[in-house]
Amino acid sequence: SVTVLEIGERDSYGEFIARPATWPEEHGTPPRVLMIESKQDKGPAAGIGDRVLARITALGQDADPPYQARTIKRLPRLSRSQLGIFRALPGGGGVIDPVDRKQLKEWRVARGATNDAENGELVRFELGGPARFGGANARVTDRLSNPQDQRATSLIAIHAHGIPDTFPDAVLTEAEAAKEPDLRRREDLRHLLFVTIDPADARDRDDAVWAEADPDPANKGGWVVMVAIADVASYVKPGSALDKEARSRGNSVYFPDRVVPMLPERISNHLCSLQADEPRPCLAVRMVFDKDGRKRSHRFLRGLMRSAAALAYEQAQAAIDGNPDEVTGPLLDSVLRPLWGAYGSLTRARAERAPLDLDLPERKIQLDEQGRVRGVTTPLRLDAHRLIEEIMIAANVAAAEELEAKRTPLIYRVHDQPSKEKLAALAEFLATLGLKLPKTGQIKPAHFNRILAETRASPAAELVGEMILRSQAQAEYNAGSFGHFGLNLRRYAHFTS
Repeated sequence: SVTVLEIGERDSYGEFIARPATWPEEHGTPPRVLMIESKQDKGPAAGIGDRVLARITALGQDADPPYQARTIKRLPRLSRSQLGIFRALPGGGGVIDPVDRKQLKEWRVARGATNDAENGELVRFELGGPARFGGANARVTDRLSNPQDQRATSLIAIHAHGIPDTFPDAVLTEAEAAKEPDLRRREDLRHLLFVTIDPADARDRDDAVWAEADPDPANKGGWVVMVAIADVASYVKPGSALDKEARSRGNSVYFPDRVVPMLPERISNHLCSLQADEPRPCLAVRMVFDKDGRKRSHRFLRGLMRSAAALAYEQAQAAIDGNPDEVTGPLLDSVLRPLWGAYGSLTRARAERAPLDLDLPERKIQLDEQGRVRGVTTPLRLDAHRLIEEIMIAANVAAAEELEAKRTPLIYRVHDQPSKEKLAALAEFLATLGLKLPKTGQIKPAHFNRILAETRASPAAELVGEMILRSQAQAEYNAGSFGHFGLNLRRYAHFTS
């Protein structure tokens, strides 16, 4: 009469259908259960993928479904798919040991449920009903690798942190059914030569850029710049299985050898990736700047675009530096030079704004073909990186201004000024190098920039940069706008969010 159910689908009337969370194999297919909710139910409604403690009522074996249920309590989501080390037993079958050695338990695997796993292999498995002699039955679903392989470290980390790396069937079904939208209610931007500029090993292409000299004679020397981002809302509708799964995940998770996406691959890596020569729905912002990089106007729109090329930072920079290749050569005058021209104007506005000039190197882990760490490199910081950063900062500011003008509630990206305690610790460190912070008055990014400039040629430059970075407050998302200290901006939001 009371049991744990897993909600897995909707029927043709839109009602949720669940099945028992555990069901003995010898009893056949688990029965379908119709979920009934009422206005008296408290708390957020359960949805696809949720586990609930429910009260069951039989409707009769001729009914379809034969049972209905009312939620008593929503339960935390548990991944039925887990990782472990398979240990073969003499005579067939085996046991699975947990990858987390703090778990003092094991799972039994019947002779026909090993999936031919070999002794000592890292495996993915699912739990079934209770075993005959206690414990739980397990079924090996995937043989992964030798647990000593460095690539297995990512899988173990995914499991240890409870990161969901498989999608429910209902989510995959929606993703496969997604159709590419047409031009209705969209501006046709396919004649504009947008390009994406990303790391050479980028797994997806989220945003594209385009620029041209402003043809308006009243804005001599000015620029028109557009940023287009994948229009995820075209495919992920509120309340859908895709939407609910994305909410539960919150974000994608990146590892050196893999990515665990927030949305299924057909959405994240295909329909919502701005691939070259493919029409893609987008949300875009058109910004007009004067010759000194001050924004004169902006306009947001939904469009249909086509990226002219998928470029790497190094590739775009080489073309500007006089070494174009077969891809960037035809785009040099029509695409890249206008982007760099707009960037030149934006750098003048940046210099006037004087944001925190922390340009610390980024470390990158390199893996060999066996998944072992080959080395740690420090990629060069190029103007191509700074170009994309400056254009995206301008788009983010425009997003905050637009939503404020529409009186729409929004989440800002904020960065508070350093705390007194952190400033005191930094001042103590700087004193050992003969450097001083202002003792009175409000601290500004320019004060840190002066110290960075004074030490840039010294052996302590990187250490000073690290210490100044540590003194900063943590940037965060907040419903209140108290500015972005590091960028020295009054309002800032994330266009891509």
